[in-house]
Amino acid sequence: MRLVNFLKAGRCTLGARKGDTIIDLTAAGLPDSVDGLLALGADGLAQAKAAAEKGGAGIALASVELLPPVLNPSKAIAVGLNYIDHAAESPYKDAPKYPVLFHRFPSSWVAHGKPLVKPKSSDQFDYEAELAVIVGKAGRHIAKDRALDHVAGYSLFNDGSIRDYQFKSHQWMIGKNFDASGSFGPDLVTADELPPGAAGLRIQARLNGKVMQEANTRDMIFDVATLVSTCSEIFALQPGDVIISGTPAGVGFARKPPVFMKQGDIIEVEVEKVGVLSNGIANE
Repeated sequence: MRLVNFLKAGRCTLGARKGDTIIDLTAAGLPDSVDGLLALGADGLAQAKAAAEKGGAGIALASVELLPPVLNPSKAIAVGLNYIDHAAESPYKDAPKYPVLFHRFPSSWVAHGKPLVKPKSSDQFDYEAELAVIVGKAGRHIAKDRALDHVAGYSLFNDGSIRDYQFKSHQWMIGKNFDASGSFGPDLVTADELPPGAAGLRIQARLNGKVMQEANTRDMIFDVATLVSTCSEIFALQPGDVIISGTPAGVGFARKPPVFMKQGDIIEVEVEKVGVLSNGIANE
């Protein structure tokens, strides 16, 4: 099942996407957002699946404005250097022994189809293709062998990075949280639609149609179960929390010469079986 948040008459509405059609699940008596649905737990997802299978009047995907698949996570945790080749191309060189975690704020991302904003203060606007993991079941100190039970589904994330600001200090927060510098969406694909832990899926970034990053999610240093378990050591995970699981090699700053995004570019993130996240670039 593919769940979306979209605008209907100016209000957030929960939908199930089937190809180019959206089934209005809010009209079927379910909450008005994915966030609200996840708060209902497994019963909510089961109700959504039944309503989606029942169908009803569909809305053309092309006629609606999509919103990010989670609107207000209590936490959005990004993972740095989670592919060996990307760690090697970075200034840090060595693969981490423990996940490198940092926070990404909802104000720093936009939905599928919306422009990413290149800030006035930098010309080093970089792309990062990532798989997003969306928590569906709360938990603390989650054992690794039970961690996937806490995952509702997966989405796509472009961890857009302002590189000169990222490397101004040892903390990456400022370079990763410029307003509207990243993107998230378009769907939440429920975990039952994908291999366990979304492993074994091709991941790509394409800039103006050219493949810049290509790898496989099996290449993660810390897999999804490890990331969920590790994050839960630190804080209780809540439904709707997002873990942005890291990017492979091929980012712009590591190329010779560097390649950064500029106004008019189109950047696409694709993960096999999850979909495509596409955004244009606009100047601030």
